[in-house]
Amino acid sequence: MLKCRTVWKKLAPLARSSSTVCRQNVRRAVLNNGRTPAQVPAAHMSTGPAGGGRENQLYALLVGAACLGGGIYAYRTVKGDQRRYEERLSEIASRPHRAAPQETLSEPEPLAAEAAETEGVPAVPAPEPEPQAEPSPEEPSPPAPEAEVVAPSETTEIPPEPTAEAAETPSAESPEPQPEVVAESGGDVAPVASKIPSHARYLLIGGGTASFAAARSIRARDPGARVLIVTDEPDLPYMRPPLSKELWFSDDPSVTETLRFKQWNGKERSIYFQPPSFYINPEELNSAENGGVAVLTGKKVVHMDVRGNKVKLDDDTEIAYDKCLIATGGVPRNLQVIERAGEEVMSKTTLFRKIEDFKLLDKVSRNIKSVTIIGGGFLGSELACALGRRSAESDLEVIQMFPEKGNMGKVLPEYLSNWTTEKVKKEGVKIISEALVKSVVAKDDKLEILLKDGRLVKTDHIVAAVGLEPNVDLAKSAGLEVDSDFGGYRVNAELQARSNIWVAGDAACFYDIRLGRRRVEHHDHAVVSGRLAGENMTGASKPYWHQSMFWSDLGPDVGYEAIGIVDSSLPTVGVFAKATAKDTPKAATEKSGTGIRSESETEDTAVSPVASSTPAPPTVGHKDDYGKGVIFYLRDKVVVGIILWNVFNRMPIARKIIKDGEEHADLNEVAKLFNIHED
Repeated sequence: MLKCRTVWKKLAPLARSSSTVCRQNVRRAVLNNGRTPAQVPAAHMSTGPAGGGRENQLYALLVGAACLGGGIYAYRTVKGDQRRYEERLSEIASRPHRAAPQETLSEPEPLAAEAAETEGVPAVPAPEPEPQAEPSPEEPSPPAPEAEVVAPSETTEIPPEPTAEAAETPSAESPEPQPEVVAESGGDVAPVASKIPSHARYLLIGGGTASFAAARSIRARDPGARVLIVTDEPDLPYMRPPLSKELWFSDDPSVTETLRFKQWNGKERSIYFQPPSFYINPEELNSAENGGVAVLTGKKVVHMDVRGNKVKLDDDTEIAYDKCLIATGGVPRNLQVIERAGEEVMSKTTLFRKIEDFKLLDKVSRNIKSVTIIGGGFLGSELACALGRRSAESDLEVIQMFPEKGNMGKVLPEYLSNWTTEKVKKEGVKIISEALVKSVVAKDDKLEILLKDGRLVKTDHIVAAVGLEPNVDLAKSAGLEVDSDFGGYRVNAELQARSNIWVAGDAACFYDIRLGRRRVEHHDHAVVSGRLAGENMTGASKPYWHQSMFWSDLGPDVGYEAIGIVDSSLPTVGVFAKATAKDTPKAATEKSGTGIRSESETEDTAVSPVASSTPAPPTVGHKDDYGKGVIFYLRDKVVVGIILWNVFNRMPIARKIIKDGEEHADLNEVAKLFNIHED
């Protein structure tokens, strides 16, 4: 069709030109006849044409010459175009990697003839130079519709056959994107696979524990699911607790590279949940026959379009999703006095959170004389004990300062906080309690920390362990609500922020159907909430009911597990007993076989507990030795939190007590359920 249009464009000026000459000659003949006298000799009328016979002969000669010239020109033009077209088709058909379309291209003549007939112009394959009938200039042929068959041009390629995978794509899912096809120089065509999938049925933002738990839960309920995890960290999903616990007690000098550690029971494991072979490459996610989990590392989601169901990465790449989980975790807080102190102070300050922070602090602590940890919570106390053990083998001075009276002062009742503080001191840590930092300055290659009461502390490096700020950077672009009291994305009991958006882990401010609105920053909560979000993303519609727990170990000999709301401002009742050699974190891991105790305990469901037959001794008073025991936290006479002090593998019982939500007249009897008085 394109060729016939080209021929017509070339012939049309000639046809219009000859038509103009014809009309002009006719007008001249009429004028000449008008001037001829009325009496014309009869001989003139009988022997020749009247009025201008020579002009008519000349006109006929011109018209004939024009037609002959136009026909010859059209024949040569069409013949040359056809020859070039056939050469081009032969070249394409001869390529080995494009052998499949040869059946379609092996007969160009019928394709060309069909295209010409569609245009309404006869094809010109005849070798004889016979001029073809010209269209009337008064009634040109109308152009053919664009939808008609068009002969391939030099830049047109036959699309590839659809793959079997694409044909088997379930209709419920959005169509999977096909590899992009681009024409390279010389006309060669090569498929180019995008490294970042443009669509993911399940998109998980964040690469921490909550995301991994959700991915595992999704795959358990939807075995063929394709799950894409996007994380701004360079590492695959890993567990954070060992960064402040077991890794510091490793005897392996290359532990910062292997990231493998020995649990308290002596068994070795990696901090990564799964090896790299567990995951599939992101570019293979959409073509994986049985689905899988892909992790896109080093990419940050910077914008979220909840109406368009897509996100934008920091490199402007867009990813569409069907269902999305936000598990962005949190960002370590810092003291404003440190942030305002200048670049030199900041360069000697560590905000401990990631693998890189562990590697840096390990290296720094081996090359300095003094390190100061600011913060008396879980992280600060664990790091203080870990570095305190190291100080026994070197000249490292370890200082811990906090505004409370004792370690874990916001969690533990005062008497137990004081006991914990003495325990940390025995680990070789210098404790500075009731310390409020006024300023920090760099002076003589040292950092000088001035407290508000006038005390001055000189150190080489600072570790700021003063809490976590939930990462809610996407709230503004996504239009999601942030809780004004607890922080974090505000979600319902099913962990939903929107109909197809869920939030889990540290960033979720969820509604606990037993304890009310909460936000929890612990490993086991990330496991529980991530697993629940994954189930609900596949249609489970379950509320948050299974209470998460958390734990902290002050070395291999002292540890505790907690559940519910544990706040030292609440009334507490503690029941203690004498500890044995079995009542240590080391012994607990030897029995359970895992160093991450929540991995086994969160899978258990407690039945109605049976009290020990051993009579309970009188409640232990507040003395200096708290071997093992149970601490109950009360709100309106109802137990809302429980700490098991050196009591392990009893968390299902504590979980059921909180779930029942009943008042208890005698908590000594409740403590018997944990069998703490048995040897």
